[in-house]
Amino acid sequence: MDLTPLAMFAVTFAALLAGYPVALTLAGVALLFALAGVVTGAFSPSDFGFTPGRLFGTVTNQTLIAVPLFVFMGVMLEKTRLAEGLLESLSTLLRRYRGGLAITVVLVGMLMAASTGIVGATVVTMGLMSLPTMLKQGYDPALSTGTISATGTLGQIIPPSISLVLLGDVLSNAYQQAQLNMGIFAPKSVSVGDLFAGAIVPGLCLVGLYLLYVVSKSLIHPHTMPPAATADEDNLPALSQTLMGLFPPLFLIMAVLGSILAGWATPTEAAGVGATGALLLALFYRRCDRNVLREVCESTLSTTAMVFFILIGASIFSLVFRGYGGDELVQAWFDNMPGGMWGALAIVMLVIFLLGFILDFIEITFVVVPIVGPVLLAMGIDPIWLGVLIAVNLQTSFLTPPFGFALFYLRGVTPAEVPTTAIYRGVVPFIVLQLILLGALLAWPQLATWLPNLLYGR
Repeated sequence: MDLTPLAMFAVTFAALLAGYPVALTLAGVALLFALAGVVTGAFSPSDFGFTPGRLFGTVTNQTLIAVPLFVFMGVMLEKTRLAEGLLESLSTLLRRYRGGLAITVVLVGMLMAASTGIVGATVVTMGLMSLPTMLKQGYDPALSTGTISATGTLGQIIPPSISLVLLGDVLSNAYQQAQLNMGIFAPKSVSVGDLFAGAIVPGLCLVGLYLLYVVSKSLIHPHTMPPAATADEDNLPALSQTLMGLFPPLFLIMAVLGSILAGWATPTEAAGVGATGALLLALFYRRCDRNVLREVCESTLSTTAMVFFILIGASIFSLVFRGYGGDELVQAWFDNMPGGMWGALAIVMLVIFLLGFILDFIEITFVVVPIVGPVLLAMGIDPIWLGVLIAVNLQTSFLTPPFGFALFYLRGVTPAEVPTTAIYRGVVPFIVLQLILLGALLAWPQLATWLPNLLYGR
């Protein structure tokens, strides 16, 4: 069997490790291999006739319109410091209790993860907002950095996040392709809303595990999370003030997610509601002047352009990969793999985990999942279960030393007196908790499939 597809992967990863841009690397390597194949007669140039249609389908995809809208919503909440105000209110209310500040970080991190879904943005923002306060109050540096890093990666699993939107769209295409390959010409569909519903229960379970660990740690090792000085009790905010800071962003996220789950709006329509709601909140609190709006729009444009540029490069890479018979090579490997479906799933999860050390979720979603997804789904794996497994797996990869992306992001905003080893030690318990969730999902797929079945009768 032709091993050219493997050579494509090897050259691509070598170029990425050398520092070349992801989108240009994907498209450039694919075009070079295609040119070499045309010269040697191994690749048919007529295959490029599908390129305009693929690119047009990408830029006109109704689901992907949700990407810039969700990005706008998250960046607006970040730039206008609405999330920071929420953190300040809750932390002031709870920090007189042992472990209260860490609990606040987990809760606010959950809300920020749901609104942005971008690991780097959440980790950096939470690090800048909460780490100085935690260290000043006497929290253990390892515990502080571990809590912030772990909550920052919740954007991989807490809906509505960009990563789930992109993963849901790719899995939808892979599911239809798998059914067509099996001779099913009236294929069932899976939507981003299905994946949102499937991720809710595992996401809440993970947040619950984080909170349980923080509370247990405060009881077993109370010196790692001291309460604030009693003198600060006079400055506690009123409960109404705290609720005023908590309600608007929470209501916005629940309105977006609830409208999708209830079937009242598509993810794209709900994203429009979220973007408009974030803008109205910023105007209501008088935090959206001309400069802030320009920063939000520029950040949204930059992130959206990056996503679609990578998607275009991945489409060209996938086209050439399949032109060389790469999908048949993957199918043959999986068919001959010991353990059948479980063996193939284990290998794919391991590969994705390792790739998470060097690639962001966008590249993995657009490059790896379209190649292995149809083969796994054809083996009978539920697409929602597979999507949630991939999300949790990537979240664990981004947190694992020494290469986890979240650790690099947090190191950039951590004071020099906090050693890198403290960050590594701090994330270990949270990695264990994520592995527990991953094991529970493997043992009980219903954790991911129960809610979609209940809501949509899948």
